[in-house]
Amino acid sequence: MDIQTRKIHFVQEFLRTANSNMLLKFEKMLRQERKKMYEAAIKSMTPAQYELRIDKAIDDYKNNRVTNVRKLKKDIASWE
Repeated sequence: MDIQTRKIHFVQEFLRTANSNMLLKFEKMLRQERKKMYEAAIKSMTPAQYELRIDKAIDDYKNNRVTNVRKLKKDIASWE
């Protein structure tokens, strides 16, 4: 079974879940795994790569390729 099929099956099963405790466990696990991935990505960066990311972030800000937090919160509120 390929990864896409596995993800679809997982999402379908997840959507059928009505157990709040199980959902909390999934949420906690997802946060923990994302944190591990983020930390691994940060740790594996060289100082030069880190500086490039900073430069890109500054460039994005200067060229208005960022989203204001207030606007983002307003947009998210409209999704519900």
